[in-house]
Amino acid sequence: MFDLKISLPISVQNGGLFISRGIGSHPQRELDSWELIFVEKGTLTIREDDTLFSVREGESLLLWPHRKHVGTGTFPADLKFYWLHFELTPQCDKKTDFPASLISLPQHGQVLNPQYVISLFRQFLSEQESMTRSSALELILLLIMQQLSVAAHDSIQADNSGAALAYKAQQLIRTQFHLPVSTSTLASQLHCNADYLGRVYRQTFQLTITDAIHRQRVLCAEKMLITDSCSLSEVAECCGFQDVSYFRKVFRKKMGLTPAAWKRRYCKVHINSD
Repeated sequence: MFDLKISLPISVQNGGLFISRGIGSHPQRELDSWELIFVEKGTLTIREDDTLFSVREGESLLLWPHRKHVGTGTFPADLKFYWLHFELTPQCDKKTDFPASLISLPQHGQVLNPQYVISLFRQFLSEQESMTRSSALELILLLIMQQLSVAAHDSIQADNSGAALAYKAQQLIRTQFHLPVSTSTLASQLHCNADYLGRVYRQTFQLTITDAIHRQRVLCAEKMLITDSCSLSEVAECCGFQDVSYFRKVFRKKMGLTPAAWKRRYCKVHINSD
């Protein structure tokens, strides 16, 4: 674990999606920027100075600037990972500058919600193709960092009995979101008071159980809209929404677009394989 002092705005350079063809290897290089890597599939083995990392599916890696890094061996045929280069703006003493905020990130670690991180990278790549550069890239990077920070504090938070209960509820949400799940049904399964469960869940994750259920359902819908040819009503039903209109309302609130607009905009994937 190490601390990064982030002084807004962060300067994003570029990002991409690497899909292996089973040939070649990661070249040796030394960058002036940070590089954030997230592996969607397979294992990326890479050395930074004298430290060797094996980054597996659902794991992230931060490579420091001004350090040599190089891949070891040939790229596995099933390897697929996202990458993103960024710089941290030095903190100035001027009162007009944004204040620095401290965020604790693991250099290498497991992500709690891989599908959400994948959806954020997809949004980043689509925004990157925009003709007009906006602050969206920096905002998406901050959301990705927030996900890494949450994962880093998982073991610490789980030591607390209330947080442990919240994490159990979170696991149930991830496996039962397509069912008629609610705070009451979760409390019944966990043999606790519904009000108490809702309170400790919000303290742990900074969102309500209802919002968490909606987020999980929308993440599932986002994936289905991009990869499947199901009708809107079929997607809604598979993701736990009993009403298509309500599905549209929740999806638009969470993603900023209607399901149909999301499918048109984000079905594009920007790929490099070398």
